[in-house]
Amino acid sequence: MFTGIIEHQGRVVSLRPQASGARLEIDPCGWAHVPAGGDSIAINGCCLTVVAAPGTGGVLAFDVIPQTLSRTTIGALAAGEEVNLEHAATAATLLGGHIVQGHVDAVGEVLAVSTAGGEWRTRIAAPADVMDLAVDRGSIAVDGVSLTIAATGSGWFEIALIPTTLAKTGLRDRQAGSRVNLESDPMAKMIAVQVQRMLAAGAKRP
Repeated sequence: MFTGIIEHQGRVVSLRPQASGARLEIDPCGWAHVPAGGDSIAINGCCLTVVAAPGTGGVLAFDVIPQTLSRTTIGALAAGEEVNLEHAATAATLLGGHIVQGHVDAVGEVLAVSTAGGEWRTRIAAPADVMDLAVDRGSIAVDGVSLTIAATGSGWFEIALIPTTLAKTGLRDRQAGSRVNLESDPMAKMIAVQVQRMLAAGAKRP
């Protein structure tokens, strides 16, 4: 589990194909957190497992399975690209954002970025299953960043980014055409599933 509060930005060293998918190596770029093998780290909002203790220069290695490569933006990462990093939360972690599982629901596409009136807004196209759970002032994770939905429309939602978020995450670099990992609020997903089950059960009653 994560909180969506990005702790640091790392840099992609390499993404190499292998029999089981791909091996991703990340330079943590001086991150104070030093994970052990088996620890969970969210890379742009995607929960991955450190395969071994940090190697030469503190480089972190992760095995990425085909499903993750096909359902997230991880498979499109290139050497030198910056990524958002967050380590797994503990019982003592301050929940400054919202509960984030690191299970990406879909990949969205940035439609537009506006800085009119001194406010930085990013509009993102999202598939129907994500939009069904998107409500004004509700929570969503974009590339692992916990955000509040500022507006919604037909097939899109907007996020308003404060200077701190722009300074500490890669969302400042997302422009029209950029692809981003999306994770809906887990509580909204659980409620939606239970309501669907109740409605389905009711429809079957005589």
